Amino acid sequence: MLIIPAIDLKDGQVVRLKKGDFNTVQQVADDPAATAKAFYQAGARYLHVVDLDGAKDGLRKNGDIVKTLTQLGLKTELGGGIRSMKDLEEVFALGVWRAIIGSAAVSDPDFVKAALETYGPERIVVGVDAKDGLVRVAGWVEESTVNYLDFAKEMEELGVQNLIFTDIDTDGMLSGPSFARLQFLRDQTSCSIIAAGGVSCNADIQALKRMGIEAVIVGKSWYTGALDLAQAIEEGGPQ
Repeated sequence: MLIIPAIDLKDGQVVRLKKGDFNTVQQVADDPAATAKAFYQAGARYLHVVDLDGAKDGLRKNGDIVKTLTQLGLKTELGGGIRSMKDLEEVFALGVWRAIIGSAAVSDPDFVKAALETYGPERIVVGVDAKDGLVRVAGWVEESTVNYLDFAKEMEELGVQNLIFTDIDTDGMLSGPSFARLQFLRDQTSCSIIAAGGVSCNADIQALKRMGIEAVIVGKSWYTGALDLAQAIEEGGPQ
């Protein structure tokens, strides 16, 4: 099971939100590069980066930081504001390992199809971000009428092999992941499921591993000291 620590960027700072609410933004670390190095020293070999400026406004302002992060020995996946083939070209030029398509996958499935054909399914991930079972877009600000499971199945049919599922109600709350919805995804799709949001402690990660979840993204629990990252990586197995 891959353990993927997260850095959320806004205006060049490492921040966390609660339930995706931009009004709750809180800086949690001084230096993105130093944070990534701490992850590496704990044994992490993957990094999840979200450009919150890009996610909300479609303007990625943190490219220089992302480029620095990709050079630290961590396979870096990036999401936030990736809405066109041009965006993908720019992102991969930064050294990003794989790109996360979120809102654009809902509004423009043909873009996902083109991305898969151009870069292959190993470099394209789709984010399934849901609240009350319905997919949210535009930095989680706008609600759609699309059920998360229906959306996941649609992406699977397009050839997507990796899905990041975030239950927005759990994100940043340290309340535990959305186990039931993750189980539905695990049971009803053949995609690799990456769990995000709500991880509160090492026991949550162990439970996700027992469910057969392939990877988990950890954020706030590490920043607050509630999660032992080195232990989680050791228990997760080879990274």
